[in-house]
Amino acid sequence: MPCTDEPHFTAVSAPQSPTHATSSAAGVADPTRFVLVRPSHAGNVGAAARAMKVMGFADLVLVAPRFADVLSQEETVAMASGAADVLTRARIVPSLAEALDGITWACATAMTPRDFGPPTHAPREHFATLAGGPHRVAFVFGPERTGLLNEDVYRCHVCLSIPTAPGYGSLNLAQAVQVLAYEWRQALGGYEVAPRTVEAALADGAALEGLLQHWQQVLQDIGFLDPAAPRKLMPRLHQALNRAQLTQEELHILRGIARAVDKSRR
Repeated sequence: MPCTDEPHFTAVSAPQSPTHATSSAAGVADPTRFVLVRPSHAGNVGAAARAMKVMGFADLVLVAPRFADVLSQEETVAMASGAADVLTRARIVPSLAEALDGITWACATAMTPRDFGPPTHAPREHFATLAGGPHRVAFVFGPERTGLLNEDVYRCHVCLSIPTAPGYGSLNLAQAVQVLAYEWRQALGGYEVAPRTVEAALADGAALEGLLQHWQQVLQDIGFLDPAAPRKLMPRLHQALNRAQLTQEELHILRGIARAVDKSRR
């Protein structure tokens, strides 16, 4: 059956603890994750797995897909076309926060910048500075019809927008995965250099989420944050912390400060 080709990634014109999958190309721990948020078409999931495998990536996570059995549906397997191993290792989680567990740099795919959201870059431009760094990277794709919600984009460090012809910039989900997988593989050096070493010192997305939840509760308790009128305070804090690139030790310090404030208040 053909993959439904609904618009997913509209680009601008040019001016359970996770286990890291093993890259079939390099034979080493894969520092790259592809996250599909609420995908609705089985064919797109299979084609995305194929796009990943052909570029040597294997860590696929689905967030609350429309169909719970999407990884084993006939259309998914058919469109994967030999990438069944990627589907077998893929995981389904209920939230984006869980999908980003272990990730230190999350890249949203979004058409335009969001209020208080992360900066927007073309993939090649951004990958030139990201490749070779210490990060475990995730590429986050939204539902086929609607794209990512603001709250999903706010969790990410950057928005990626693929430069296209001015008159038509609509990419199918699997096409977008293929473009980013190719560009990222090229930024990593293709298949001609040794894979980079990933450091484990930076705080990952799950730890950062825990810190933000802790702060939110304390700020409400001391009257600084009004839950009835939050005025984008938490998304702004989230972006500030993303820019800070906290280490695990720094994150523990900030959580300790929150605990001390709570203790003092009591």
